[in-house]
Amino acid sequence: MTNLTASELPGPPEELWINKLGPGLITGAADDDPSGIATYSQAGAQFGFSMLWTTLFTYPLMVGIQIVSAQIGRVSGHGLATNIRRHYPPWLLYCIVGLLLLANTINIAADIAAMSEALKLLVGGATRFYALGFGMASVLLQVFIPYNRYVRILKWLTLALLAYVGVVFAVRVPWDRVIIETFLPHLSWKTEFITTVVAVFGTTISPYLFLWQTSQEVEEELADPKARPLKYAPQQAHANFRRIKLDTHIGMGFSNLIAYFIILTTAVTLHQHGVTDIQTSAQAASALRPIAGEFAFWLFSAGIIGTGLLAIPVLAGSAAYAMAGAFDWKNSLESKPSTARKFYSIIVLSTLLGVALCFTPIDPIKALYWSAVINGVISVPIMIIMMLMAGRPDIMGRFVIRRRLRRLGWACTSVMALAVVIMLVALAGSA
Repeated sequence: MTNLTASELPGPPEELWINKLGPGLITGAADDDPSGIATYSQAGAQFGFSMLWTTLFTYPLMVGIQIVSAQIGRVSGHGLATNIRRHYPPWLLYCIVGLLLLANTINIAADIAAMSEALKLLVGGATRFYALGFGMASVLLQVFIPYNRYVRILKWLTLALLAYVGVVFAVRVPWDRVIIETFLPHLSWKTEFITTVVAVFGTTISPYLFLWQTSQEVEEELADPKARPLKYAPQQAHANFRRIKLDTHIGMGFSNLIAYFIILTTAVTLHQHGVTDIQTSAQAASALRPIAGEFAFWLFSAGIIGTGLLAIPVLAGSAAYAMAGAFDWKNSLESKPSTARKFYSIIVLSTLLGVALCFTPIDPIKALYWSAVINGVISVPIMIIMMLMAGRPDIMGRFVIRRRLRRLGWACTSVMALAVVIMLVALAGSA
């Protein structure tokens, strides 16, 4: 009888494609958080259909950089922060992690505030009471529900984004004009237009998404007793790379599709009725009511709450993974709180600090603005480090990224670097 090597052994039965969706789908859906909804709403309200092209442009860039982040986690068996700690100077790690923690906490505050305002629009009541409720619910779910069960809740929450597809069918859309503007947009070199494009790019390609998807790939590996980091188990690579590719393509496609529909909804309703100054997602929902009717208003508002419930754990979790990786703490949502106290303390602290900001006189719009600036600034060095990591055999073994993915990843990095330069120039000009 011939003995088979590990690489020749038959693999497990083929899974249904829907069961392969996880880190990529949740990461993509979390990108359309209430803060992102506000940015897309502003783009549609201010510039109408001429902003629709941005979601097509960012899709392949998102796919490329998120696949890179996923492969780093699955191949090395470590999150981004851990890999940076092991291979790069400490000052770089601490700067990135510190800024990420600050930006994520502000983003959590803005998302909780938007969810509370949306719930108040639907049922009335006190926004501060709702903010406390949303924050506590998110903390309890993350701390006391194991990862393999909690991830199912997050998957179901992605369905909340379909509300923004439903809104479009509640209003009259000139589809012929929409198609033309999507593929042949009217571009402008005005400062307001360029700034909004940069804001859309910065909202769509955010650093917390890189850390979350990398860490979730590690969680997926830890949750499977038979799985090992691909660097040490190359026979598992083919199936996992196929899963990552499918998961990320669908997740980022879902994210950009929803962003497209949010821009389309606000363009066909608010922009065409002269409502061009939208600052928050709740304000966009409120403005829809007299123009598109109660059904569209309810769908839009409910979507804000659903996406917030999905995004807050991703924001808090990515901050916790970053801190734990930086200081070599045990970090896994599969672990019990008693065995990973420092990791869970960051989840609790960042979420409750976000809630606390809702009780201060700090303007959430200005806070979110500076959060976007911080995210934009730190995204570029993180992406550069990721691309360098993905090409290093000491980190990736035989699975250094291939030429096509390397080109796509560097293209995304270059676009974001250009966007940040434009943003900083605009900030200097307005100072």
